[in-house]
Amino acid sequence: MADPRGFINVPERELPPRRPVPIRLMDWKEVYEQGDPGQLRRQAGRCMDCGIPFCHQGCPLGNLIPEWNDLTWRGEGRQAIERLHATNNFPEFTGKLCPAPCESSCVLAINQPAVTIKQVEASIIEQAWNNGWVQPAPPERLTGKTVAVVGSGPAGLAAAQQLTRAGHTVAVFEKDDRIGGLLRYGIPDFKMEKRHLDQRLTQMQAEGTRFRAGVEIGVDITWDELRRRYDAVLVATGAPRPRDLPIPGRDALGVHFAMEYLTQSNRVQAGDTVAEQITAEGKHVVVLGGGDTGADCIGTAHRQDALSVTNLAIGVQPPSERPDSQPWPMQPTLFEVQSAHEEGGERMYLASTVEFVTNDAGEVRAVVVAETAFVDGRRVPKPGTEREIPADLVLLSLGFAGADTASLDQQFPLPQDARGTIRRDADYTTVEPGVFVAGDAGRGASLIVWAIAEGRAAAAEIDRYLQGSTELPAPVRATDRPIAV
Repeated sequence: MADPRGFINVPERELPPRRPVPIRLMDWKEVYEQGDPGQLRRQAGRCMDCGIPFCHQGCPLGNLIPEWNDLTWRGEGRQAIERLHATNNFPEFTGKLCPAPCESSCVLAINQPAVTIKQVEASIIEQAWNNGWVQPAPPERLTGKTVAVVGSGPAGLAAAQQLTRAGHTVAVFEKDDRIGGLLRYGIPDFKMEKRHLDQRLTQMQAEGTRFRAGVEIGVDITWDELRRRYDAVLVATGAPRPRDLPIPGRDALGVHFAMEYLTQSNRVQAGDTVAEQITAEGKHVVVLGGGDTGADCIGTAHRQDALSVTNLAIGVQPPSERPDSQPWPMQPTLFEVQSAHEEGGERMYLASTVEFVTNDAGEVRAVVVAETAFVDGRRVPKPGTEREIPADLVLLSLGFAGADTASLDQQFPLPQDARGTIRRDADYTTVEPGVFVAGDAGRGASLIVWAIAEGRAAAAEIDRYLQGSTELPAPVRATDRPIAV
């Protein structure tokens, strides 16, 4: 354990301050200022000798949280990163992007603010990179077996690193021009600068993982050909199909899916020239959907100098405190103020979008919204409450509808479930021998920590398939679900 009296002597929860809004809106750098080592040590010391660390239950990766909290409190950073890397390939990703279900399960959170687990994790890996403690770990021998990983998001990368270290020859295929999937093109730099991704890819290349960007399986290489070339195939293509909103005016110019908008912005930040870029500059922007992707759109629109930003959510505003229906250690649905929400704009709840209004040129000029009413358990617009909100740009951030399986369906059919994801067994296998599915492609849109956990677990099953046994850890089964959704 850490400081035996830490949670008593330091009852408050402290996080590094965010940079002032007027300053951070002038660039795309991460919003947090440099943390105070003393504050970090105090916060790590709040981790208690709780007997049963429920934070393990909250973390799909099974992170050894009390151990590296203790090592951080003791100033033993090198040992801390070894314990962190024992369960998590990419703590720099989860430390910045994971919503931290471990903190909801923290025993201290029963009657005090939870330990700042996520911040401690991010600080451990940052210190490790700065001190040169993160080095390539190539295999001692090669097995002669080959594995193709289709998709370079967190699930695919985690599986690829595990399999490479096990001695297999691994090639990661990515249809985009750069490796990283949503880590590359879906996450704005103000949440995670791409240098974190690039330095990890450099490590993986030094270990022997091969990356093939700009190669779309099903187009450039058929699925059958891929299966013949490799001893095993892992499908980790995510669940990128966006959920649409088929209402009058949907085909108006200026109504776009959120990921289309974010991808273009990320490409521009990477130095690319994007023809006819979707931009919020000088526009009234309306973002539909109150989740993380919607918040990313809000922060991006502010940095593009939008005239106004309005965020619409069809449901009720979540409570600020844990509701009785979601008791500890469940992960509650709470009202959250992300960095993007601090930067301006208006958030509206119980707002049902009825219609997109266009001008004579077919461009969106307004969004018609009404109050949300609940009828027979369904959310419907309340008649007589309609009003218009000015809108020159509308971004649909309504969640995702499953995996993109068009080429698979034509060339290499794999059964799907009702959620539009690829069906797999608990060991990540499909009906096709040697073909496995991990991450959102089989799970549905979920958290980055679940993607990494599934990638690690699928790697263990692939290793077992190729070698007959495995020493790789398998933190979760494909049938596992978080304690609260």
